[in-house]
Amino acid sequence: MFHKILIANRGEIACRVIDTCRRLGVATVAVYSDADATARHVAMADEAVAIGGPAPKDSYLKGDAIIAAAQATGAEAIHPGYGFLSENPDFVEAVAAAGLTFIGPSARAIRAMGLKDAAKALMEAAGVPVVPGYHGSNQDPEHLAGAAETVGYPVLIKAVAGGGGKGMRLVERPEDFAEKLESARGEARTAFGNPDVLIEKFVQKPRHIEVQVFGDGKRAVHLYERDCSLQRRHQKVIEEAPAPGMTPEMRAAMGQAAVRAAEAIGYAGAGTVEFIVDGSEGLRPDRFWFMEMNTRLQVEHPVTEAVTGIDLVEWQLRVASGEPLTSRQEDIRLNGHAFEARLYAEDVPAGFLPATGTLTHLRFPDGARADTGVRPGDTISPWYDPMIAKIIVHGPTRAIALSKLRAALEETEVAGSVTNLSFLGALARHAGFRAGDVDTGLIARDLDALATAAAPDLVVRALAALGAGGLCDGGAPLSGFAIWAPLKRTVTLEGLDAVIEMRGRGDATVTIGAEVADCRLRGDMWWVNGRPSGARLVLTPGRVSVFGPGAHHIDLIDPLARLSAEAGGGRTLSPMPGLVKAVFVAAGQAVKAGDRLAVLEAMKMEHTLTAARDGTVAEVLVAAGSQVEAGAALVRLEDDDA
Repeated sequence: MFHKILIANRGEIACRVIDTCRRLGVATVAVYSDADATARHVAMADEAVAIGGPAPKDSYLKGDAIIAAAQATGAEAIHPGYGFLSENPDFVEAVAAAGLTFIGPSARAIRAMGLKDAAKALMEAAGVPVVPGYHGSNQDPEHLAGAAETVGYPVLIKAVAGGGGKGMRLVERPEDFAEKLESARGEARTAFGNPDVLIEKFVQKPRHIEVQVFGDGKRAVHLYERDCSLQRRHQKVIEEAPAPGMTPEMRAAMGQAAVRAAEAIGYAGAGTVEFIVDGSEGLRPDRFWFMEMNTRLQVEHPVTEAVTGIDLVEWQLRVASGEPLTSRQEDIRLNGHAFEARLYAEDVPAGFLPATGTLTHLRFPDGARADTGVRPGDTISPWYDPMIAKIIVHGPTRAIALSKLRAALEETEVAGSVTNLSFLGALARHAGFRAGDVDTGLIARDLDALATAAAPDLVVRALAALGAGGLCDGGAPLSGFAIWAPLKRTVTLEGLDAVIEMRGRGDATVTIGAEVADCRLRGDMWWVNGRPSGARLVLTPGRVSVFGPGAHHIDLIDPLARLSAEAGGGRTLSPMPGLVKAVFVAAGQAVKAGDRLAVLEAMKMEHTLTAARDGTVAEVLVAAGSQVEAGAALVRLEDDDA
């Protein structure tokens, strides 16, 4: 076993690796960017080395700086986590050339799975099923029609140079093929300048099921499957293990295929073989196909750990240090059911826009595992993925585990940034998801309902008013002096005036419009209209958060505040801190509503900012390369009456 390793990553995965190293007595070295100098993973590690600026290219992607840090601190090996350099074969070779050990697969194995077409050919040769289709160069219409017949309807015609759904047509009957082919080619020629297409089998009810594998370079085992079908724009939201509806025959077939895939490339370490599954007629052994292999530890690995009792990071360390894989397939048992929900700082109603902010309050439930890289008081940085935590639960059955997930999400408390917590709770309560009827289109079909947070009721608004009056967590009553009458105070909550009358310590009436709430503090809990609220109040600057069950964040309005916004609404503001990647307009240029004005890069994503109305550009206030804060004006249009 190693004596000291360096972790070439940040956030929750760096903290996760440190946890296992502590248990095994392995010393750890953290690396950090300027933005992460006070981060949780830095505080947890035995040593820490600064490696550059906040942008990943200036720090976490600088392989030479990371290797130099490992050598300077006497680390014997480098754990890459996931993302950044974890699947970079050139970095793996550089680590070995420096006399260090890479805790992961070989550069050869990573390259073998790095190119999807080559990987599919390799898997097909190894007996792993791949999606039926035709990817050849013969573009004769009759040949393509014959290929579609061979593949079997329904099929997808897809532009080889395609993207964004352009040049793609679903064909359900042979008699429609010629017309759909001509249409797809015409659109592909216009969009990409290339009319060539390919034919693939259309998966009618696609599910994303992946198999965790582990190898030592000579042999491999699988640790069962995970269902990752709950996705939005190909981003996983909630994962579970095992997959709902899985049969012994299907599990055996998928597990064997995944092991063949790993052994075909002499795989060492943790990896995941991802399959697309047709769930339209249940799970059948002849309805799954290889998509890709992730040659690293997956974000969702904790659900596999929960149902197998195996610490995958410990296995990584042991195999990388030269130990053989001692467990046989029959030694690995499946126990119960587990879920993982990804908690992000993001504005769901605004289209899941990544958010920033200082986490003024953060509390995770006692009955769940929370893998996190942040603490109360930490700031969600615009430079990196805005994940706050992964909430993991385990139970003897799927129904019990799902109940525990719902409870854990209701008991999770975050203040200081908007989050997707309400969205996750709605997903956990979704009837189809509860029944195990999942596929990759579930979220998109029901997005409006899932993304709409419940409006705060009278109880929540009354408690928010008490919080605004300084009565959080059983705090002191309102200060002041009144003669022959209860002490009164008016607070404004998002435009609604609430009048609080204090009759004594912990005894108040809150009036909001025509509604009245009788509030009494019993012990450390507020009762409202004779019922226990079960809520906790947290007051942060300008906002009251009411937690339990669920979470509501209600803004406080200062009645003396002066509006600073310009009249006419002609400014385009930055929705978050970020880097201006491009500006597409100039002063004097006419624009239409929806025209692109600029591109902002924040949290590893690019966001296109568009004109809200027709008009003429009066000023461009930034240039490409500018770093801007949230709310900064980027482009100003001339006033409507100019």
